[in-house]
Formats: sequence, structure tokens, C-alpha cells
Amino acid sequence: MDAPTYSSKQVAEMLGLPPKSIASALKQDSYTGAEVWALRAQLGAFPPSLGRRKQLFLNFKGGTGKTSLSTSYAWRLAELGYNVLIVDLDSQGHATKCLGFEGEDFDKTLLNVLVRKSPMSEVIQKSSLPNLHFVPSNLTMSTVDLALMPMAGREFKLRNALKEVEAQYDIIVFDAPPSFGLLNLNALMAANDLFVPVLADFLSFHGLKLLFETVQSLEEDLNHVLDHVFIVVNSFNATFKLAKEALEALQTHYPEYLLPTIIRQCTKFAQASSEGRPVFVADPSSKGATDIEALIQNVLPRLRAGAAPGSDSGAKQAG
Repeated sequence: MDAPTYSSKQVAEMLGLPPKSIASALKQDSYTGAEVWALRAQLGAFPPSLGRRKQLFLNFKGGTGKTSLSTSYAWRLAELGYNVLIVDLDSQGHATKCLGFEGEDFDKTLLNVLVRKSPMSEVIQKSSLPNLHFVPSNLTMSTVDLALMPMAGREFKLRNALKEVEAQYDIIVFDAPPSFGLLNLNALMAANDLFVPVLADFLSFHGLKLLFETVQSLEEDLNHVLDHVFIVVNSFNATFKLAKEALEALQTHYPEYLLPTIIRQCTKFAQASSEGRPVFVADPSSKGATDIEALIQNVLPRLRAGAAPGSDSGAKQAG
């Protein structure tokens, strides 16, 4: 994927500043991500701290659009000035591909960290945004669960491995495969927040029930309590009667977890993912991009409310 460029209007929006107030600083027609980051540092336009968040996108049911959602969410947070790390947990490497890379091109994945004890810093790669890094994945990751099985403290391997680098990031986003195993258990134990993408269909209810039972067992057996659980309705088509009925059922049964923002069905969203581009690069004015932006603006105040007073933002440490 070619490095994205931004208009001066987009730059002002990303910096959260009125265009007129920074007109003297905007001396170009277009800016690369690195130039936006340099301008952000020049103006001191960093976003409010969220503390340090580790966020897991997970649903035991496949086909919910989880990876497209998680990577575009992480990409937009980076555009807004947060320092972000995406950890691709799926052996299919779809999150890696959504960032414009092929997993097979990398010699090291999270397997090297969790099983072979490589430092996390040796596995982290840079994206085309200076403050967005990622841990790639490929088919070698398919053996992780089996390799973790005999290890002592196997549920905490990911949490412990991240201690080396977590101070560098405002937000770490885990993109998980649609299954339950030791790797996803590690991700749940490392996470502060859980995002559960669901489709507005009644098959989603079974997956939700199993996931919530798992979260409850973590609280009871391993004493790990998530700060937030967000259910996100994805790829919603309001013209389908069954979709409306399923949404109403979700609103009835999970009102405390269901986010009010709905991600509408968007062909450009799906196309962008298949091309290895976040939707904010492919078409920032699309329904998919607009809805993810709305989701972020809904979630950020909740995360800030729980941030420790005076906690430093890691966004200034990109590079």
C-alpha cells in the first residue's frame, strides 16, 4: 500500500484544530502521514490521554467483519494522534493484509515471542503511518495454541511479553481469530476492553452467549475483570426485516453493552479490506469510514472517563 496523503482540510481535522487557526502552518497542498506527525509535534496538537488501553476485537462466530473493523478503528486512532500497536493474532494474517502487507514476508510473528522467547520489540513492524506499528501474522501462528499447552503460566504469556513495549503506546489493538483457545485466552487476560463485532442476525446470539460465559469464568477463576465490553453491530442493512428484528433483540438483551453507533453495510469498506487498505485511505467519505468515526467519538469519552488523572500520553513517542 502506498503511503497515504492528506489535504490541508483533512490535516486540520486530524489535528482537531480549526483550519483558520493553523493556516500559517499549512504551507502545502498535501501532506504525508510523517509530515502530519511532524506538524502535530510542532503545534503540540496531541489528543487527550486515554491512559494505556489494550483492546481486543473478538467474536467466536466468524464472518462478522471483525478484522476490517479493528484495523480501520486502529488506523483512525493513529490518524487522530494516538500511538497505536496492532497485534495480529490470526494465522490467516488478515489484519496484516488490511494494513497493506503480506504475512509471509515476515520471518517473525507473535509465535517467536510467546514460544521462542524473542523480545516483542524484535517482532514489531512499522506501517505507513509513523505512529502506527503492528505485529504481523502468518500460517506459522497456527501452532501457537499447541505450543502454549505445556507451559507454566500459559494464560499470561502475552500480557507479560507486552510489558517490554506497552509504555510506548496509547492503545494496543488485538485482532483475534474466531475461535476459543489459549491464544485468545491470552488476549482476554491482557485486554482492558473487549469489542465484540456482531451481525444483526440471530446466529450471533449463540456466539455472544458463549463469549459472555467465558468472560464471566475469567472473572471468577482468574480474577480478571474487563473495564469495558462493547458490542458493535457491523454490516447492518436496514432494508432487511430480520436485521431490524435482530437489532431489537440485541437492544433488549444486551442494552448495557450495545454501542449506539451502528456500522452500516458498505461495499467500499469490504473492497478496501480486500485490497489491503483501511477504509479511511480508500474512501474517507464512505459510510464505513463515517460510521467508524462515529463509533470512535462514542467510545473515546468512556475511555477518558476511566483514565487516571495526570496519566501521560504515549502518542509523542512515535518513531
